[in-house]
Amino acid sequence: MIEFINVEKIYPGASEKAVSDFNLKIEDGDFVCIIGTSGSGKTTTMRMINRMTEHTSGQVLIDGEDVMDQDPVELRRRIGYVIQNVGLMPHLTIRDNITMVPRLLGWSEERQDETARRLIGLAELPESYLDNYPHELSGGQQQRVGVVRALAADQDIILMDEPLGALDPITRDSLQELIKGLQENLGKTIVFVTHDMDEALHMATKIVIMSHGEIVQVGTPAEILNNPANDFVREFIGQDRLIETSADVTTIKEVMNENPVTVTPGESLQDALRLMRDRRVDSVLVVDKQNYLKGIVELADIQRRARSATSVSDIMRTDLYTVNQNALIRETVQKILRRGISHIPIVNDFYQLVGIVTRGTLVDVVYNAIWGDSGEVTEESTEAYPTSEDIENLSEEE
Repeated sequence: MIEFINVEKIYPGASEKAVSDFNLKIEDGDFVCIIGTSGSGKTTTMRMINRMTEHTSGQVLIDGEDVMDQDPVELRRRIGYVIQNVGLMPHLTIRDNITMVPRLLGWSEERQDETARRLIGLAELPESYLDNYPHELSGGQQQRVGVVRALAADQDIILMDEPLGALDPITRDSLQELIKGLQENLGKTIVFVTHDMDEALHMATKIVIMSHGEIVQVGTPAEILNNPANDFVREFIGQDRLIETSADVTTIKEVMNENPVTVTPGESLQDALRLMRDRRVDSVLVVDKQNYLKGIVELADIQRRARSATSVSDIMRTDLYTVNQNALIRETVQKILRRGISHIPIVNDFYQLVGIVTRGTLVDVVYNAIWGDSGEVTEESTEAYPTSEDIENLSEEE
């Protein structure tokens, strides 16, 4: 557990406290997003955990031990750290970048190599990239390496200082899912600084909203949305999110088709083609006997490779974009618009297929949210959803 007790930070010569009377408990396994306006003290607060910035008064405790009683170098080696500009060493390979801290800790070469290969897999990058240099990777790929590098020494606490701020929306979405998945699967405690409320609401188990060095409100995403503490929080959340919350917050599960067309990897292409014809679809999803999603086969794939392939597994694509059944409609509409996807497989927390959503379904949902039963368009309703131009584009593509 991380605990702040009456913590203050005053920089020499400053007229105001950077952080004032800060009290917070972060439990093991929490994903805490610290969010606030520029200069609110959020990064300063996070950096006091690993003594990159030292507090002026109060206490910062990790598992009951004051960080000021610990050697700062040893403390930092026990805490992962990810920054916005990645921080990879340009003269080192990806392998050496990942294993930097384990090497300092004296790990054997075999253990370092095993760690590098495991983490590059967690980053969803090929092992061959381990021998590349940072400049040979894209910005998003470098950021993935930066994220998993923070796990190299198996640290329980990971600090992230606006790690996704400079990325394009699609790469940002992908890395949000990567970080959230790693945190849930590995049980790490993450303290994540961001200025993006959508990011905080999507990723956090607990949100800390700051202003002028002080905590304004702490709560779960649902608590923050349903009970904003004051006008500052309401304004920071944004009227569109409050409208969405006070109205009907619809999850994907409520609108998905629960009977997608599926085949198993071992089925023949002839059977897959026959099923597409009978169900009047141009693609089928591939699942195993336990309904875990494995891939997709499209009619165009069969046409191209009908002579060289015999079974579904020979031609199925595995690079699928999926959405969890508990995701909000608003989030999914935006992601479909950015990717130009015609349909999205819907999965549960275990990556089992539970349904499918098409553009047509989401077009109907968005139109209903804007016009409702009365057919009247209000200014408030249009603020909460994509623009009419976005919706028309969505309809045309469908």
